[in-house]
Amino acid sequence: MDHAGITTSMLIYKIFRTDEWTALRQNGETAGAPVDLADGYIHFSTAAQAAETAAKHFAGADGLFLIAVDADAAGDALKWEVSRGGAEFPHLYRKMKLQDVVWAQPLPLENGVHQFPPGFEEASA
Repeated sequence: MDHAGITTSMLIYKIFRTDEWTALRQNGETAGAPVDLADGYIHFSTAAQAAETAAKHFAGADGLFLIAVDADAAGDALKWEVSRGGAEFPHLYRKMKLQDVVWAQPLPLENGVHQFPPGFEEASA
């Protein structure tokens, strides 16, 4: 995207449980959550896919963090592959490094619904 001569790249998102986020911060890298280890790549979502991912895979889970990663910085290790409902999802075929993280925010659960940061969808569109 190009805004006033400033080029910004697309952000992709990973939802981590508190212990997974803590481990990434302590170790400097991670192979991901158990589902990522089982599948052989780290699952990410776009801004448009993140809420559905939270509802489908983290229903009722509290203590989550939403992690933003620069898709361009992931380089050739990032592949866009067809997944749920025929949509393309970003999959990272290498360890996720702490320096990949652009920002991280808590993803609290209120009345059974994960509360994404204010302006999340608009800022990511």
